[in-house]
Amino acid sequence: RIALVYFIVAVIETLTTKRRPTVLEPSYSSIFTAYCWQWLGGFVAFVIYMTTTYSLYVPDWSFVVSTDSETTQYTVKCGMRGHLGPACNAVGYVDREVWGINHLYMYPVWQRLKTCTHSSPSSGEIREDAPSWCRAPFEPEGLLSSILAILSGTIGIHYGHVLIHFKGHSERLKQWVSIALGLLIVAIILHFTDAIPINKQLYSFSYVCFTAGAAGIVFSIFYILIDVWGWRTPFLFLEWIGMNAMLIYVLGAQGILPAFVNGWYYKSTNNTL
Repeated sequence: RIALVYFIVAVIETLTTKRRPTVLEPSYSSIFTAYCWQWLGGFVAFVIYMTTTYSLYVPDWSFVVSTDSETTQYTVKCGMRGHLGPACNAVGYVDREVWGINHLYMYPVWQRLKTCTHSSPSSGEIREDAPSWCRAPFEPEGLLSSILAILSGTIGIHYGHVLIHFKGHSERLKQWVSIALGLLIVAIILHFTDAIPINKQLYSFSYVCFTAGAAGIVFSIFYILIDVWGWRTPFLFLEWIGMNAMLIYVLGAQGILPAFVNGWYYKSTNNTL
């Protein structure tokens, strides 16, 4: 997903270099018009995702679960459009059709729901009376959801464009904070009205707005502390993390860092760091 988003955003940025002005007009919207091709790319991704999510018909589907002793086939009843739940969403349907159900992730996060396990919110054994979809595979970094992630990349590169074109601290912060607050407000309204709930697995539009808005606020806070107030030394470790972001991600996501920490213990393996 990261590679796909970076590729699309970088291609648009590279191909439109000569199409944008080097000096912006002194207005708030000038940076948006100067980078209209980037925003067009994000809008196209948004339209593809929203149209497919809410208009694609999701039929009933089946899957097979194999154990050492037996093989069981389950059927999930759908026959609907615009569903955002675990069973019948278009995001999962697209992945099943494109990649094939045998190539999807077998342990989706919704297996931790109370509907699926008594161990909720932790993972545990699937309940005997659990719906069939609790045992079904789902790809959390699927095709359709990765398309909308392009919009996240578009917003991210916008923060970078602000850094390039605006030289004053107040101008930069005005741009960053205003769009970040706007995105957060949109996300909160969409989520709490149940129009489009925040959902990372589906990479919903409200999730894009919330994460991009939160990132803008956090980025602005660090900018004030480090660039405006000059508190650089206390945050040098974050600079190292930022320059090695993929390494940090792999260490955390693959359990390498927790394994390393728990490898140090005093007298007993139960007394780990």
